[in-house]
Amino acid sequence: MEVILLEKIANLGNLGDKVSIKSGYGRNYLVPQGKAVPATATKVAEFEARRAELEKAAVEKLQVAQARGNEISKLQIVIAHKAGDEGRLFGSVGTHNIAEAITVAGVPVEKQEIRLPHGAIRHIGEYDIDITVHTDVVVTLPIKIVAEA
Repeated sequence: MEVILLEKIANLGNLGDKVSIKSGYGRNYLVPQGKAVPATATKVAEFEARRAELEKAAVEKLQVAQARGNEISKLQIVIAHKAGDEGRLFGSVGTHNIAEAITVAGVPVEKQEIRLPHGAIRHIGEYDIDITVHTDVVVTLPIKIVAEA
């Protein structure tokens, strides 16, 4: 299936790219979400007419994401969790806990934006967490996990 992308999609392409994808991905995700349109002759003409408007919207979205990324990078996050004597946590700290702590600190973040490459955190210490605010804006935020008193 050939589609024209209406916004930048990670690992797929940029705004206006004509890409070949699997039918189910286009039919069930990209087209209903408004991220792409089928690459027919009429849709190509409509896209070219709207191209400037879509590019302007994409630039505005990127600027908002960069501002939000700057706010996030200024935060100092400390999460208190129950832990044993050896520094091992009872349970773990996952994306939900981190998103909640950042939101309480003043910047709303969804748990889907947080990347934990090594899985949930299970020990006390300092960790660098990647937050994907936009496909082009990834913020590394240091967080500190401490034992609850």
